[in-house]
Amino acid sequence: MDVRTTEVRHRAMWSVLAGLLVVGCSSKGPAPSAEKPTTPPNQVAAKETEKPAVVSAPKKRVSDRPANHGGMVFVAEWHHIATGKTTMHRSPAAFRKDLERLYKAGFRPVTATEYLTGKMNLPPGATPVVMTFDDSNPSQFQLKEDGTVAPDSGIGIWQAFAKEHPDFPVHGTFYVLPDVMWGQPKFVEKKISMLEEMGSELANHTVTHPILRKLSDDRAKAEIVDATARLRKFGVKGPISLALPFGVSPKNKGIVKGLIEKGELSAAFLVGANPSPAPGKITFHAVPRIQAYDGPYGLPEWLDKLEKGQVKVYVE
Repeated sequence: MDVRTTEVRHRAMWSVLAGLLVVGCSSKGPAPSAEKPTTPPNQVAAKETEKPAVVSAPKKRVSDRPANHGGMVFVAEWHHIATGKTTMHRSPAAFRKDLERLYKAGFRPVTATEYLTGKMNLPPGATPVVMTFDDSNPSQFQLKEDGTVAPDSGIGIWQAFAKEHPDFPVHGTFYVLPDVMWGQPKFVEKKISMLEEMGSELANHTVTHPILRKLSDDRAKAEIVDATARLRKFGVKGPISLALPFGVSPKNKGIVKGLIEKGELSAAFLVGANPSPAPGKITFHAVPRIQAYDGPYGLPEWLDKLEKGQVKVYVE
């Protein structure tokens, strides 16, 4: 092979190598694909199951009275739910009318404890009424032999009314004489249980209903303390208030005040004849009440005053 031929081959080989080098250097691989953001699986599941928030419709106002947490509170008082000639008697028809007037006027029942503590669960526009019943008279709560409520007793009338008006339930405070509760000894525990299930409460009216002012300090205190102890034996829990018999305090007013300060009583209620202050303004040893009878300062008269704008009541 001559020198010229060898040179030509070398040049050809170098040309091929150079071409390959150029092609290799100029070639580009495929551009990396841009990564798309991904949502974690748990977030995807949450979005798929997420539901729009439900906005509750505002509750309809019970009355057109504006809110007033400084207004007066009616603490109403009944004794006998039976026909009679004394102010202590309220006929079944009159009691039913009391319920109707209270309801139409925007009142809704609360217990004495709820009023005293200010923990009243009321709808907007409602005014509280504390329904109190003194002396545990048989006409207030009677059961028939089969254990059902007698429809013409106070509880029977109220239950029937509450069935028509579920927002006026049987939430009352019963100031009982613990040894003679409603005149049916065999049904006492059943009645207590029924009242508690309805949302009512039992409270102190002393043991024997004496005029406390006529008793010695020791006897007056014993009447109150012993009544509370007997209620506890019946399973009554929580704060217990007192309704003073005849609305009369012991000679030594420090007795009741002391029991309240020690937490043995939550308050002491009087008899008649005015509305009570709003929660937060209560004088706990002397809380007024309004007796349910047709006469001066009776419940119908105070409802008339409300209709005429002569009394400002608590409004939620």
